Amino acid sequence: MSDTMLAGRLDLRSGAFAVEEIPVPRPGPGQVRVKVEASGICLSDVHLIDGSLKPVHTQADKITLGHETAGVVDALGPGVPPEWTVGRRVLLQAGERCGTCRSCERFTAPCLRLLTRGVDYDGGWAEYALAGHHTLVALPDDLPFEQAAIIPDAVSTPWSAITLTGRARPARPAGVWGAGGLGAHAVQLLRLVGAAPVIAVDPLEAARRRALDFGADLALDPADPGLRARILAATDGHGLDLALDTAGVPAVREQAVGCLAADGRLVLVGLGPGPLTIGNSIAFSVRHQQILGHYGSEPGHVDELVTLARLGRLDLGRSISGTLPLAEAAAGVERLRKKEGDPVRLVLTP
Repeated sequence: MSDTMLAGRLDLRSGAFAVEEIPVPRPGPGQVRVKVEASGICLSDVHLIDGSLKPVHTQADKITLGHETAGVVDALGPGVPPEWTVGRRVLLQAGERCGTCRSCERFTAPCLRLLTRGVDYDGGWAEYALAGHHTLVALPDDLPFEQAAIIPDAVSTPWSAITLTGRARPARPAGVWGAGGLGAHAVQLLRLVGAAPVIAVDPLEAARRRALDFGADLALDPADPGLRARILAATDGHGLDLALDTAGVPAVREQAVGCLAADGRLVLVGLGPGPLTIGNSIAFSVRHQQILGHYGSEPGHVDELVTLARLGRLDLGRSISGTLPLAEAAAGVERLRKKEGDPVRLVLTP
């Protein structure tokens, strides 16, 4: 085994991204080293590289990107529980508790300084990655690495937004703005929990067709002047019980709020730096509507999704739009930025 490896590194001072040779990391106490087999490219990675998204909790000058990672345990640090053995197939949670804030010290509440893999510490765009043993999730042999890798974030974030933050209910209408990496899975997951009808909104015709393939009952163009009327007609005049913004775009949020039912909820799933405004705040208040922020998922959500995929309730095979070698990470980022081929998820395979 070589002492060095390839890694996709972002210079946080200059904003430059490059695949470089760096030392292979050694696991410390409670850590394992994972030989990476697959790591997803997310729109958040694009935003980190273009500078519109900034890491909050790191003092490092450079960071290895990649928060969607699956592979095989390669080496063990001291103090790792015996269930994690060399050769075991695993995926890595997309983040972890900081371990130092007041909530972590008392274990009484969610972490106040949640750390994200590939943002606040080195991630999976590398030949090897380190992970605390508590962030490992065992993989069944029949779940391909490429599909498993995207579960943390691309699938678990909308799953958490739907089941926890958004409180989706069976036979209640739900809408998804954006049918890309997060939104396409949101459509499939809303159908899984019984939301009905499920309505997808996306400006790209190919994305709308994909949403229908993934289980949407209706797919609409946001530029359609009759969009709100069509949503009202599809929901017996009530509007949406739940709307998900997976695009992180201010115009999307304003349009989605206008399609909510009384007591309806808009969940902000996609990250975006734009301002959040409400055109008619009186109507918003009178109708008891809500806008809810959302970020990531809880550890248990990843375990749930692995089980659903293992038992055939969730098909992730259609989600892998292409694979690229790690050395071509920059090309993959550019493909996603330009939406070449309208990808759901592109995956790096070191």
